[in-house]
Amino acid sequence: MNARIALALTALLLAGPTLAQTRGLLKLPEMAGLADKASESVTVTLDQNLLGLGCRFLNAAEPDEAAAKKVCQSLTGIYVRKFSFDTEYAYPKADIDGIRRQLAAPGWSRIVEARSRKEQTDVDVYLLVDGGKARGLAVIASEPREFAVVNIVGSIDLEQLHDLEGKFGVPELEIESGKKAATPAPAVPPAKKPADPRAH
Repeated sequence: MNARIALALTALLLAGPTLAQTRGLLKLPEMAGLADKASESVTVTLDQNLLGLGCRFLNAAEPDEAAAKKVCQSLTGIYVRKFSFDTEYAYPKADIDGIRRQLAAPGWSRIVEARSRKEQTDVDVYLLVDGGKARGLAVIASEPREFAVVNIVGSIDLEQLHDLEGKFGVPELEIESGKKAATPAPAVPPAKKPADPRAH
């Protein structure tokens, strides 16, 4: 019995790093056929090894690249699927629904939900919190002629995610990490009362 327990504990310890790396990782559809239909397509698949290699090419002397390098060093994966089409709804909604079902798993919470009937756009941002820390981020954005899925895995700081925009194929995320306090209006001094002529 003790031998079995020891073997089980050893297996868990060996699997620990792998589980930590895959926590927050979504299973994205291949979507290979969509690239032929799309007028534009972006596919980014960076696991921990490739991401580490990509981070090395960022120039630490450039402020924006130095900030992005600092962020990506705490990540274990960046996955982007983005397609644009010449006709409306040329992409299968079933693929997007399949991703949304994964985001219904425990730990995931939707932190942004934006809908526009006029522009027919839907944007959802999900965050995976584990042990009090953000471990995964997912963005699903769709409109009649375009859709994008972004999955970022690792230790995530929402305030620093903007530094990744435009790097490694990550589009503009438009995530508000906090609202700035409203600047109070300057105090208006009370109007002076006109002098009473009878006082003279």
